[in-house]
Amino acid sequence: MDNQAEIREFLTSRRAKITPEQAGLPSGARRRVPGLRRSEVAALADVSVEYYAKLERGNLAGVSPAVLEAVARALQLDDAERAHLLNLAQAADGTDVLTRPRRRTTRAWSAHRSLQWVLDAVTAGPAFVRNGRMDILAANQLARAFYADIYATPGNQANLARFNFLDPASRRFYPDWDQAADMAVAILRTEAGRNPHDKDLHDLVGELSTRSDDFRTRWGAHNVRHHGTGTKRFHHHTVGDLTLAYEGLEMTAERGLSLTIYAAEPGSPSEEGLRLLASWAATQDAGSPTEQGAG
Repeated sequence: MDNQAEIREFLTSRRAKITPEQAGLPSGARRRVPGLRRSEVAALADVSVEYYAKLERGNLAGVSPAVLEAVARALQLDDAERAHLLNLAQAADGTDVLTRPRRRTTRAWSAHRSLQWVLDAVTAGPAFVRNGRMDILAANQLARAFYADIYATPGNQANLARFNFLDPASRRFYPDWDQAADMAVAILRTEAGRNPHDKDLHDLVGELSTRSDDFRTRWGAHNVRHHGTGTKRFHHHTVGDLTLAYEGLEMTAERGLSLTIYAAEPGSPSEEGLRLLASWAATQDAGSPTEQGAG
């Protein structure tokens, strides 16, 4: 991915989001650009207009951490956006060569036995491991049943973003489809900043941009986010509506991968729904040829 274009479009989009009032500046009249002017950002960051214009053209190589922090404050970046800016600067410097994860393909990685044991030990909720491209790499029984729609279509390739934008079943599975779509793109955009040399990610973004107007529009917004904790609504074809909390944990032993666990509020209809889903999953597995042959 073109690092300079990424930097230019990210900084421009963040500047356009801030009104003069939000920055504590007079709004004035006859403003020809949305948000702040370059000169206003430069003043807030205490750098010259010429220097900030250079940064916004995509030239972050050699920029000091203090200047990056000043720009982040001037643009009122949140934690995810600030981290994204630092990742873009590292890529511009070439300093991410030693720190970025070794490039691996989805097919080359498989969960070691102890990790699968950990996933299988989670029996009350779906638990799975994914990478920054949103490929599901390992899952417990309940997660495989939970994401049955994704696994049902080989073209999804067990990829959450591909399912979100290219599979019509996602519109039913995600009652809040727009929110899910926004989150998926923000996760991919964050990964693109963190690992711009990932060819598989580049190919996925190209595929989704070509085949989905919804994706292409969101990708152009340059929004990023940390996918840590929250609540989501789902509609499963077997057990109906589910409202689940989730926790996303970065895996220190496997850089670039994260573990996500979903859980329902104790005593809620969603908890009963997960119990029914677990029973359904056990029945499905018991009826599979592998299980029948194991007896």
